[in-house]
Amino acid sequence: MFRYVLRRLLGAIPTLLLIITGSFFLMRVAPGGPFDRERTLEPTVMENLNRVFHLDKPLYEQFFYYLGNLMRGDMGPSFIYRDFTVAELLAAGLPVSMKLGALALLLALVMGGVLGCIAALRQNTWIDYAVIATATFGITVPNFVLAPLLALIFGVWLSWLPAGGWNNGAAPNLVLPVIALALPQVAVVARLIRGAMIEALRSDHVRTARAYGLPTRMIVVTHALRAACLPAVSYLGPAAAALLTGSIVIEQIFGLPGIGRYFVTGALNRDYTLVMGTVIIVAVFVVLFNLIVDILYAALDPRVRYD
Repeated sequence: MFRYVLRRLLGAIPTLLLIITGSFFLMRVAPGGPFDRERTLEPTVMENLNRVFHLDKPLYEQFFYYLGNLMRGDMGPSFIYRDFTVAELLAAGLPVSMKLGALALLLALVMGGVLGCIAALRQNTWIDYAVIATATFGITVPNFVLAPLLALIFGVWLSWLPAGGWNNGAAPNLVLPVIALALPQVAVVARLIRGAMIEALRSDHVRTARAYGLPTRMIVVTHALRAACLPAVSYLGPAAAALLTGSIVIEQIFGLPGIGRYFVTGALNRDYTLVMGTVIIVAVFVVLFNLIVDILYAALDPRVRYD
């Protein structure tokens, strides 16, 4: 297992390098620059700014200069937030995004698992059809549409929950963002668990357990649920990626001080280093989550072995 993990981590280096290279040059291709304003700066001021941030050099030299600093752990200064480095901004925003994503992932697994199991145990009944309809709704409606609706209904019309803001991570401020971020994943997990649970309940070892007269609860929890969890575990990697990228939109809608706000602000203002730092953080988390998923899959399924 150790050799497998080491190989995966070493194999992630070319992937990250490709992501960094593509993001770097795509940002530079976009029209505009970090110092473009409605009021044009004096040529001397613009020249000094470009020289300080090495924007006066050829593009390939800028890339190798950035890559060299990145290998030393330096993501550079922010062009927009002049008093902060990119590392300082991400260090302040990352805990917010991680808390939001972790709660959304936990909610998706718990609610999706429960709904999927209920639908499988009540197959072809109105409960099953209701779960499928709800899951279909959750998959088809994107969270950037759902989030404003939740804020409007529960935050503005009913005034049950705050429509936005962080308030030091208070629970009422987290409810709507977490639900908006988790609902599409709840729907996917529910459908995965339902299909896998139906297949598991029809397997030979479950039929044997029923023939021996074991209680239904023991059969479901001990025998069927473990097999039904495998598709959901496999989906954790893509789900984590979806939550990380989706949180960028959710944080902007609800005004949360996570890395999503910095990504949007940086992209709009051509803050190259800030956008690059956000992309790198998201890419690293996606790689790590996929590795963790592979390890969990091997732990749940004894037939899987990594050499």
